[in-house]
Parts: sequence; C-alpha cells; structure tokens
Amino acid sequence: MPEPTAYKPTARLLHWLTAILIFTTFPIGIAMVEGGLARPTQDLLFILHKNGGIIILTLVLARLAYRALNPAPPLPDSMPDWQRKVAVLTHWLLYLLVIVMAVSGYVRVKAAGFPLEWFDAMGVPALVPKSEGLAKTAENIHLTVVFALAALILMHVGAAILHGAIKRDGVFQRMWPR
Repeated sequence: MPEPTAYKPTARLLHWLTAILIFTTFPIGIAMVEGGLARPTQDLLFILHKNGGIIILTLVLARLAYRALNPAPPLPDSMPDWQRKVAVLTHWLLYLLVIVMAVSGYVRVKAAGFPLEWFDAMGVPALVPKSEGLAKTAENIHLTVVFALAALILMHVGAAILHGAIKRDGVFQRMWPR
C-alpha cells in the first residue's frame, strides 16, 4: 500500500528520543526503589531518573510546540473512523500523562527537599516550596499515573506493531526513521 504522509524529521527525532528516555526511565524507576542495591548504585539511579524526567518533560513540551506549528500528517483513508479517533485520543493522552508524570515527579522531589543535581548545578530555581504534604500528594499522583501511562504505552506500541507488521498500511512507517 502507498505510504501515508510521513512525520517530518524533527517530529521523528523528538518522538524517538522521548521514547528511548521513557523506556529507560521506567526500569530505572523500578530498580531504584528495590532493595539490595549498593547505595552508590541506588543514588546513581535516583539521579538518572529524576533528571531524565525533566529532560523528558522538556522534549514533550518541545514536541507539542513543534506539533502546533507542524500538524500530524493525515492517517490513511483506509483507516476506519473509530480507529482515527482512538489514535488521536491516545496521542493526546500520552502527552498529558507524560507531562503529569514529569511534573508530579519534579514536585515530589523539590517539595521533599531533594536535589535535581544536573539542573540545580545550572542554577535552575525550585518552582515549588518545601512541603511534606505536597511531596506526598505528588508522589501518590506519580505512582498512580505510572500504571495508566504504562497501559497506554503498551496500547500505542501494540497498535504500531499491528500497523507495521500485520496490516502494513503505512501508518507505522510515518514515524519510523527513514
């Protein structure tokens, strides 16, 4: 089948950088809270997870800004209307949940008085006050949203596999690097 219009290189780059960071941040987040790790290893994982979250947030905000100026290419006409609606909803929910994850992680860290090593070193000021209650609320949001985000990512990856390996309708190739 003919390939639908592809995403522009910048959109592809932002997508894949974000995906790679999310796919590394998830297991780091799990490993850092598991027992049995040497303290230096656990500390490194916390640093990577916290600062990686801020980088993910920056990439997603850049991607949204880019997308506002460069709309997503149209889906193929062969795609049923309900699938188009689910695809659009899924993408916007992914953006929303990634932002909620990153912001809740940031609030949890800063409200608890912990550093964001790389960003603190650059002089980035804390945007939230130190507050145990705020830190706990943000932590609860972070730990709750992670399950919804993981489910949505699995759905997104499953749809990509369906379109790329089974339907071969060109939808997958729109985002796949050339």
